[in-house]
Amino acid sequence: MTATISRALISVSDKTGIEDFARRLNAAGVEILSTGGTARLLREAGIAVRDVSDYTGFPEMMDGRVKTLNPKVHGGILARRDVPEDVAAMREHGIEPIDMVVVNLYPFRETVARPDCTVDEAIENIDIGGPCMVRAAAKNHRFVTVVVDPSDYDLVLEAIERGELDESRRRALAVKAFAHTAAYDAAICNHFSALNADGTTRPFPDILTRQFIKTAHELRYGENPHQQGAFYADPEDVGFSMADCELLQGKPLSYNNIADADAAFALARDFAEPAVVIVKHANPCGVAVGEPQEDAYLRARAADSISAFGGIAAFNRPLLADAARRIAETFMEVVIAPGFSDEAREILAAKKNLRLLAAPSAEPNAGGWDFKRVSGGLLVQERDAHLLDRAACKVVTRRQPTEEEWRDMLFAWTVAKHVKSNAIVFARDGVTLGVGAGQMNRVNSTRIAAHHGGEAIQGSAVASDAFFPFRDGVDALAEAGAAAVIQPGGSIRDEEVIAAADEHGIAMVFTGVRHFRH
Repeated sequence: MTATISRALISVSDKTGIEDFARRLNAAGVEILSTGGTARLLREAGIAVRDVSDYTGFPEMMDGRVKTLNPKVHGGILARRDVPEDVAAMREHGIEPIDMVVVNLYPFRETVARPDCTVDEAIENIDIGGPCMVRAAAKNHRFVTVVVDPSDYDLVLEAIERGELDESRRRALAVKAFAHTAAYDAAICNHFSALNADGTTRPFPDILTRQFIKTAHELRYGENPHQQGAFYADPEDVGFSMADCELLQGKPLSYNNIADADAAFALARDFAEPAVVIVKHANPCGVAVGEPQEDAYLRARAADSISAFGGIAAFNRPLLADAARRIAETFMEVVIAPGFSDEAREILAAKKNLRLLAAPSAEPNAGGWDFKRVSGGLLVQERDAHLLDRAACKVVTRRQPTEEEWRDMLFAWTVAKHVKSNAIVFARDGVTLGVGAGQMNRVNSTRIAAHHGGEAIQGSAVASDAFFPFRDGVDALAEAGAAAVIQPGGSIRDEEVIAAADEHGIAMVFTGVRHFRH
């Protein structure tokens, strides 16, 4: 059933595009009801508007708290046009049908985001009439069109003009409307459940409600073929989002592709200088910084060429042709970068199974939350956005690191932050030599990393994501040939660990920061 729009109620907080939308409705013969500031805006723009207060016979009252909470408004929205009793009730009480509701809500989230927002201001920005009208229209979408998003104005007008505003389109708009009010109520609940008695807020609310939106990335399955999977975007997350990446070529992304691409690009974005990161099973197996780009890629791939096969490559600069030629030499699952040159795309187009992901930017995420699902609940923490400042580090051994060792340690530290604990990273000259990840003790991580590095790790620098609880970890580093190590410190045996470093002639630096990643 295609809708006929004879009367629209328009009352919006976000007034983007509303003048043009209302003018075009008016020109199509649609009567416009409106309230408050929206009515003034439209009238000043020369658009014929009927005040809701004139229609209902009741003035706006209580500082605008009561405007649309009236049977003549909600009856006009909720009446079922094919139910004789509803039609008779409308006729008896002088209720006119309202065929379209164009409403978006008070800016509650924007208001409470201000550091100086008071409790009273937050309360006054809780919309009551708006959600009631939106939900009523969405409930009665068989007959009523509800529009909450200014980006839908043109689509709705085009559908009206083509006679295609059918029930399926109205249902899609109704779903969007229910999501709009759900997110609005969630924001209110989250804010007030994190509020202290003195009006200050706690970092985490007592009740956490979050809305996730299914993306267009269709997953064939989850981590394994016997598990179904889907990718949902978090509109409230801060900064970079995998959901904003564009798949330029290749098969649809898998569950594991998205997880690994996210891990790889998160590390690449932590480097200020040009960087290449190759990830396999959520851990970096090869990382290199420097230019030219193709040389950095080759060094990252050579760091662990066996693991790099079929991996995910991330670049924090747009991918250029010479690096693309090198990528084409072997099998990679995904390449993610903040853009691709035309020549690079042309070169990689021959690799039909290679997915190219264009990221909107390479800026590191500065804040936001991380979530981890556990049985029966959710662990929530601040995202680990810490970037180490050399000035905050403390040399604790007799031997001072050389400038080259400082560069290598800081590089290795950045990588270690993104390696599953227990993490050990050997590095030199801006490239990883060996990575030990996810082991149950730090000594085994050291041995695994040293095995990967071979003789090349003689004289290299090492980063450890957490402190060494015993001197055996330092002994293992010395045996492998490390010359300098950077670690958080903080063990009850720090003196013993420092003494071991002095004994082996290793320079040791404490950061005072730990980077566990489970």
